[in-house]
Amino acid sequence: MTSPVSNWNFADVWDVVADTFPDRLAVMQGPRRMSWSELDLRAANAASSLRTSGLKSGAKVAQYLYNCPEYIEVVYACFKASLVPVNTNYRYSESELLYLWDNCDAEAVVFHASFALRVEAIKDKLRAVRLWLWVAEEGFDCPPWATPYEDAAMSGGSSGWEPSRSGDDLLFIYTGGTTGMPKGVMWRQDDLFDVLNRTGGVRYPKDGTLDDVRATLRGPLRHPPGRLVPGPPLMHGTGLFTAMSVMACAGSILMPEGRHFDPVALLDLIAAERVTEMSIVGDAFAKPILAALDADPARWDISSLWLIVSSGVIWSAETKQGLLRHNPRLVLVDTLGSSEAIGIARSTSTSSRVSGTAGFSLGADTVVISDDGRFVEPGSGERGMVALRGRGPIGYYKDETKTAATFRIIDGERWSVPGDYATVAADGSLQLLGRGSVCINSGGEKIFPEEVEQALVTHRGVADAVVVGVPDDRFGEMVVAVVEPAGPEAPALADLAEWSRRTLAGYKAPRRLVVVDSVGRSPSGKVDYRRLRDLALESLGLAARGESDPATPEAAPSEAAPSGAAPSGAAPSGGPAS
Repeated sequence: MTSPVSNWNFADVWDVVADTFPDRLAVMQGPRRMSWSELDLRAANAASSLRTSGLKSGAKVAQYLYNCPEYIEVVYACFKASLVPVNTNYRYSESELLYLWDNCDAEAVVFHASFALRVEAIKDKLRAVRLWLWVAEEGFDCPPWATPYEDAAMSGGSSGWEPSRSGDDLLFIYTGGTTGMPKGVMWRQDDLFDVLNRTGGVRYPKDGTLDDVRATLRGPLRHPPGRLVPGPPLMHGTGLFTAMSVMACAGSILMPEGRHFDPVALLDLIAAERVTEMSIVGDAFAKPILAALDADPARWDISSLWLIVSSGVIWSAETKQGLLRHNPRLVLVDTLGSSEAIGIARSTSTSSRVSGTAGFSLGADTVVISDDGRFVEPGSGERGMVALRGRGPIGYYKDETKTAATFRIIDGERWSVPGDYATVAADGSLQLLGRGSVCINSGGEKIFPEEVEQALVTHRGVADAVVVGVPDDRFGEMVVAVVEPAGPEAPALADLAEWSRRTLAGYKAPRRLVVVDSVGRSPSGKVDYRRLRDLALESLGLAARGESDPATPEAAPSEAAPSGAAPSGAAPSGGPAS
């Protein structure tokens, strides 16, 4: 069977992997180990069950799951049956789930047993859903309105449908960004495969066929097939896309058992299973991992690990240097991208050279565009939005207005412009500033939270920090640092302000401080700026009065406000878990 380059489909490639390496480990979580032939069979059965339940090509299948082998299986099954997998954030409330599944026109939902009560509360409002597949968990019984997923994966459905895959088959990634309702990013499989293939451990010929895939896998490889731990949840693009890429290269996906991020369990898995690659979300994952290694450096042999890829959150140079002390052969790749634009820019650190915090090198197809649509000249100091041309999503599902705003035609070429502001140095390096949607305007000066956060997280007393703007009578807004301390004592505001002034203009320094137990990052590393701004307003006593301290930016910083109580919870979950 041949497959033109314009018609790549992940299921076709994964089928070749399963046929070539049937006994190789495909997916593992705790005691559950599944070979490629077993994964292929279970996915085929699930695909048949979905299609014989009445789903036609292009029907949407929502996954409401923690990280687990079933997540991988359902994606594979959807691709086999020309169905559209749709990610679901397992932290969503009932109203958010209702919005998402209605917006994506879901016809099937696969959910973990512990979510059954939440699903039951809204299922009657989702009349388009014809199949509810229940993934078992200890201590839960399958409700009468659902079908055990294991039945679908073990026996499949009756015959009567024929696969009709193509590169036009879609994958949806719903992303909330920092504001607004979640948006469904639509990726054609052919486009996504092409983008991921450019950086995969195994590179298939651009104009190749499935025969070329077979020949490549059986020949000498540049790298042995990877053994990947996806740190972030598979429900987010960072976790899913890295897993899909490794699977296309005949690799293995290894997931910790826990439901919350545990650096000790993660390191145990790396050492026991000789993991070679890991995806993380910046310092949110890297700092706890480094702290565990520093506390007990002789406990783990992590010499098998050669690649760590990060996306989504600041990954400080100091943390990278710390990881390299424990494994000098590591290659640390910090990427700038989004569900709408994969591979905007990247930086690579090794034992011989560590890149700076949030410093990225632009790719050949990346530019910075001014608000009025001009290409920003490197070295000009002008701010603009990062834009990526070439293959990308076809748009947002059922939202032409947002599609036109993000995917723009400039000089006859289509560019993806997700909204990240940056400047470009004369040498072409990029300094990320942050999203314009949370930009702070103080006295006419634009302050991007991320650039202040980058400075604050390098302070030894700060475990994590988020910067928000609150009303100021004189200057419109002032900068507030919401800080999660690294130890029992929170750093003083004056200390943090002085620290930030070492690398930033004085007007960007935080003028008020709110201390929290946790900034409450999601498993993908994102934070809810709106919630933290509301928390800052309440903690500073501004919510009721609707006004702020009129102190000027040059005035001495005030002392810390009373500690705010961000919603309690575990650290970012992921990997195995999510």
